[in-house]
Amino acid sequence: MSKFKRVLIANRGEIAKRIYNALRDLDITPVIPIVEKEFNQCFTCYPYAKLLKAEDGIFLDKERLIEIAKENECQAIHPGYGFLAENAEFARMCEQNGIIFIGPPANAIELMGHKETARVIAEKSGVSPVPGFSLKGLTEGEILKKAKDIGFPVLIKASLGGGGKGMRRVDKEEELFENIRIARSESREYFASEEIFIEKYIVNPRHIEIQIFSFPGGRTVYLGERECTIQRRHQKIIEESPSPIVDDKLRKEMGEAAVALADTVSYVGAGTVEFIVDRDKNFYFLEMNTRIQVEHPVTEMVYGVDLVKWQIQEAMGLVVNIPQENIKLNGHAIEFRIYAEDPENNFMPSPGKILKYIEPKIPGVRIESAVRDGYEIFPDFDPMIAKVIVFDTNREDCIQKSKRVLNELVVLGVKTNIAFLKSVIEHPAFLKGDIDTGFVEKYRDFLFEKAKQPTLTKEQVALIASLVSSQKKKDAMLDCGDENLLPEVSGWLP
Repeated sequence: MSKFKRVLIANRGEIAKRIYNALRDLDITPVIPIVEKEFNQCFTCYPYAKLLKAEDGIFLDKERLIEIAKENECQAIHPGYGFLAENAEFARMCEQNGIIFIGPPANAIELMGHKETARVIAEKSGVSPVPGFSLKGLTEGEILKKAKDIGFPVLIKASLGGGGKGMRRVDKEEELFENIRIARSESREYFASEEIFIEKYIVNPRHIEIQIFSFPGGRTVYLGERECTIQRRHQKIIEESPSPIVDDKLRKEMGEAAVALADTVSYVGAGTVEFIVDRDKNFYFLEMNTRIQVEHPVTEMVYGVDLVKWQIQEAMGLVVNIPQENIKLNGHAIEFRIYAEDPENNFMPSPGKILKYIEPKIPGVRIESAVRDGYEIFPDFDPMIAKVIVFDTNREDCIQKSKRVLNELVVLGVKTNIAFLKSVIEHPAFLKGDIDTGFVEKYRDFLFEKAKQPTLTKEQVALIASLVSSQKKKDAMLDCGDENLLPEVSGWLP
């Protein structure tokens, strides 16, 4: 297969910028559709790409994306994550139109994208899933009996999709059927399917995932684990590698289980196998993500690889098989997802215009973002502003550096979760690595109280003041999401 000349990036935001950088490193021209309302604020981010104004909904329009790829002589499409990244039909349509889908085969996406099917495949490959059952064809009486058999609490989950949608924890049997109704409704809204299933809710679990990469010819390697336990609303906000509780033995066991699962479905390319781990370090298969993950940079930092480049090179037939023994862990990395959101309002999105955005320049820190001064966060798009990845020689030093990074990262104009993230890594339980997926709720009072404390430096306060006139001091503080800082800002106004 010859080298690509042009690749369509079927995504937006920080992942589009990430793919753009990898394509430029490989001397491939990126072609990027950008919706009209974002065009003016995005086009300078991609100086070496062919940019196209596109209609709203473009990233879910399979037919139009393929048309665009053909019109612009693209040999391949990279879907990033979200949108159509795990859409088997889209992968097949690309193949039928002579365009390479940079991702796994459609069959693997289909098999592993359906959570119930994936559970069956996991069992056949020797990987134990969390105990559970499908609701398909069962009466209410049978559902209740099976739920009692596995024991409350249980977790209702949509069979398709992810991101915490269609997921409901149920602690009491009298709450079961109302939550089933809500989960079905959410699943229908987000995934056009009412298929749901129930599994045992593992109390105080950790969420640990294994990064795999399958090379052509049927050989898969694992690149360690990512600790993804710190979550809000079933969505990850802090990830780190390696996990504080995973030793060499457990890493090998989980890695080999992930490899076995990938090989069972003839997987190719980058993928992630997610596990729930209990207090006794027993691990259970949760699901497989057949795409690059949001948190892939933490793995890249500690293993010295470029997974997105690997994806592109594999699609061109240029990836050289790397033996498992050559994949070495070095150091520690933590990723923070920076969102325009209000932690005190159930982490609801906080759309608006970013007045000032300044990234700290610190060795060992990688920031992936497509925003800049004046960038607007729209309510109908994901509110992620940036991913901040911090690397150091060990976990303690990495946490210490992370505090400095979060203090020096400036995002003014919208509410963000920066102060909240800092409060998480300052909690004694996090420092000890004693965490579970209920961490945010368990320590809610500590986290939210600490996050309320002013975290802006005097220099940042002066910067806010410089953005607005003295007559609009109060408006400026409201824009910055912290009216309590008004007196301090007033003292810094000229």
